[in-house]
Amino acid sequence: MPYYTKLGLLPRKRHVQFRRPDGCLYSEEVFGTEGFVGPTTTMYHIHPPTQVFGWKALYSTKAEYVEQDIMRMRHVMTGGHRLPPKGDCITGRVVLFGNADCEMAVGNPAEQMNYHYKNGQGDECIFIHYGSGVCHTMLGTLKFGPRDYLVIPKGVIYKLTWDKRANGPDGKPADGGPPIDTTPFGRYLLIETTNGSHIGPPPRYVSKAQGQFLEHAPYCERDLRLPEFPMTWDERGDFPVRIKARDLVHEYVYHYHPLDIIGWDGCYYPFIFNADDFSPITGKLHMPPPIHQTFEAHNFVICTFAPRMLDYHPQSIKVPYNHSNLDSDEVLYYVDGNFGSRKGIEIGSLTAHPQGIPHGPHPGTIEASLAATHTQELAVMCDTFRPLFPTKAALDLDDPKYPASWQGEHFPGLSTGKMHLNGVTVPPIHAAAFPKETHPVEVIKSDPTGQVLPAPVNGSGNSAASVKTVTANVWAP
Repeated sequence: MPYYTKLGLLPRKRHVQFRRPDGCLYSEEVFGTEGFVGPTTTMYHIHPPTQVFGWKALYSTKAEYVEQDIMRMRHVMTGGHRLPPKGDCITGRVVLFGNADCEMAVGNPAEQMNYHYKNGQGDECIFIHYGSGVCHTMLGTLKFGPRDYLVIPKGVIYKLTWDKRANGPDGKPADGGPPIDTTPFGRYLLIETTNGSHIGPPPRYVSKAQGQFLEHAPYCERDLRLPEFPMTWDERGDFPVRIKARDLVHEYVYHYHPLDIIGWDGCYYPFIFNADDFSPITGKLHMPPPIHQTFEAHNFVICTFAPRMLDYHPQSIKVPYNHSNLDSDEVLYYVDGNFGSRKGIEIGSLTAHPQGIPHGPHPGTIEASLAATHTQELAVMCDTFRPLFPTKAALDLDDPKYPASWQGEHFPGLSTGKMHLNGVTVPPIHAAAFPKETHPVEVIKSDPTGQVLPAPVNGSGNSAASVKTVTANVWAP
């Protein structure tokens, strides 16, 4: 994180004697990044953090990607019964997409963790879709709930304990989420770095001189929830800690509780940001996806499509324009609401659009959106600058019909005569009177300013700024 904070007991100076009540020294640990020239936190343990035993390898985490030579749009459906409860929030992770920079996984834990965990090869951004609970970390406690981004930096020891979901008096889940039998604790989306980079706010939103969030940023320090007490456990026993490193989960054991830190300070720590605290940047005309950016790591970004007011130009088109993101693959995870530019998308769906293939609004969604003034959709997007590959688990949940979902009449009103362009009824495109040829139709401009905009006349490509009519060509099949 970009700013300094502290919690617990600390000596006045770094690297000086700091003693426990029994007279022994606390064990200082410098928790640093980038060869100790990046963000660093200094921690004080009750016991030396190096005293571990019983090191052993448990299982591989290396993702196996398939169809790496196939480029097509995908729709992976993980909602409802499609993703049954499995394992705990670590062992139950199901990787769907990934590359050399990041992995994307979903989870629906069936049980609680009975160990502590540390990701030793990358940062984790856990988006909580459903459920709540407490994340106990070596730097303090974080309470999480729906729509929280829980960002846990590389090397932080933690343990997630979920609240058990229950039904209310009406027999339905008290939290308004999915049925208990399909989701006993909660569901989440995980985006994890695999290239050693760190997840943080976009640099353009942070002052280079002070590390402070700037005024144009869609969130700021006040929106972040930092670790709190309780922080320190001073217990004896055998405590297993699992560490992910080199695509393998290992286990070692402490003779004491691994969360034995009594104080720390620095700029490297876990935090929570809730999607409802994202303040969308809006515009008179449709804004590009970077305005939704929330976090950034090397070669990928994470964006939040939060509820927001839509464009307010009198002739604005409210859904995204057709676009080809030539340098990025795009995966969108649908959290809540009705995503205006898509049809057939469910809560819990993920869509993947590879770089170079144009995509945009589904047929009929452009006209349907024109009168809208706001959207209640919520989605999380991950854009990567290298191709993403699917896993077999993604193929098992894939909707093979998705690539064809853009086919069909995008403007069905034209074929019925019910659509009007600038106040003039356009003849149906299949009308027998206009067989297979181009027909000019005089269209009176209805711009509220009265200004006549340049437009081609009779298909000539010449400008017609000096006349009050322009020609719209309508093609028959």
